[in-house]
Amino acid sequence: MRKITIAKGDGIGPEIMDATLKILMASGAEIETEEIEVGEKVYLAGNTAGISAESWDIIRRNKIFLKAPITTTQGGGYKSLNVTTRKFLGLYSNVRPCMSLHPFVATKHPVMDVVIIRENEEDLYAGIEHQQTDEVVQCLKLISRPGCEKIVRYAFEYAKQYNRKKVTCFTKDNIMKQTDGLFHQVFNEIAKEYPTIKNEHWIIDIGAAKLADTPEDFDVIVMPNLYGDVLSDVAAQITGSVGLAGSANIGEECAMFEAIHGSAPMIAGQNVANPSGLLQGAVMMLNHIGQIAIAEKIHNAWLKTLEEGIHTADIYKTDSSTKKVGTQEFAQAVIANLGKKPSKLKAVSYANNSAINLPKYNRKPAADKKLVGVDIFVHWSGTDSEEIGRLMQKLEKNNIKLSMITNRGIKVWPEGFSETFCTDHWRCRFKKSENAEMTKQEICDLLYQAIKENIDTIKTENLYEFDGERKYSLGQGQ
Repeated sequence: MRKITIAKGDGIGPEIMDATLKILMASGAEIETEEIEVGEKVYLAGNTAGISAESWDIIRRNKIFLKAPITTTQGGGYKSLNVTTRKFLGLYSNVRPCMSLHPFVATKHPVMDVVIIRENEEDLYAGIEHQQTDEVVQCLKLISRPGCEKIVRYAFEYAKQYNRKKVTCFTKDNIMKQTDGLFHQVFNEIAKEYPTIKNEHWIIDIGAAKLADTPEDFDVIVMPNLYGDVLSDVAAQITGSVGLAGSANIGEECAMFEAIHGSAPMIAGQNVANPSGLLQGAVMMLNHIGQIAIAEKIHNAWLKTLEEGIHTADIYKTDSSTKKVGTQEFAQAVIANLGKKPSKLKAVSYANNSAINLPKYNRKPAADKKLVGVDIFVHWSGTDSEEIGRLMQKLEKNNIKLSMITNRGIKVWPEGFSETFCTDHWRCRFKKSENAEMTKQEICDLLYQAIKENIDTIKTENLYEFDGERKYSLGQGQ
């Protein structure tokens, strides 16, 4: 018997959790539940985290967390508990299978069967944001080699485990050459370790267009956090409904399973919500904890119910459905089909599955790191790039020279264009002649001189070479 943590959440959460648990118990799942309170009630009680310390202890003790949707209270500095849980527990891999159920659920893509594997902890979802000037705010995009290696390796191991033939990587490394470039680089490195699995890379914009147009060309897709968040919802929707999709969040110690849809408070308490998304999350949970036969039994019973045309209101169609049912009635129909398999939809088989175990990340030897310059960001309300160029040149000392000024990443000095629109946020790059090494003291001296010149510096970024290779971006147009 495996003890799991459950949270019934907000809105439709309690209804779909009750329906899901009834199916799990009827199927013979060997689980024992321990319930915690998370979400809106906790937020409104004054806990801005949305979860108590005691609840964290329960989740960490049981390791497995089945969570219904929650409502994140808007405003007031509340953080998303979904994001917090993934980060605190190290749930680095978000797995979302998106398979069409044609002709029983309407879709324009009847043979679609794609799994989106999304990095879950970093990227822009680090949530590190600052207002720096009157006109400009920033959000830091953080991509790490450990984060890339863990998620890419998981994608290939998932493909091997589930007999998938191809893994595709989506990035935007033609623009973000350092961050997305690292993700792509790691993908290429790890792909070589799996010669029997095809691999390919797409730039995210054309890749997304291709996914929306011909999803049957893809199998497993791995991508950084933000892209994965957006496209996993797109992929689920074009299969027929976001409401049918479940999600697994996998870490080295703990795992969380959920539906991908929200709490839908407008239909709460009306017995009309579709429990399928949370049920699919529960099926993934059973696979994860080794109760494979039960997972297969529930999944096939669910498919059988759908092909019988027993549908909740969100997917009910007069030409493909036979009976419109409520939340609890749908659960009872699935229970009645336990032990049966679909005859038209493809039955699932998890006979050869087992938990995916990845090696711990091994840190690489430190590179030769050389400080070669500094970007000093300045709040200046003027618009003449030549004027700020003259102002910043006052900071030059010995062989440390101003080499470039950009505005929103676009080079405006030297030789800028008058047509370029400028805000009050300026990046001023200082480097030594002949790319000589700079010291931290010399950076401090530049900032001290800026104070004397009444220049409002708002941040700095050091410019480094690693093993002789430039690891900072040029200005656009440079």
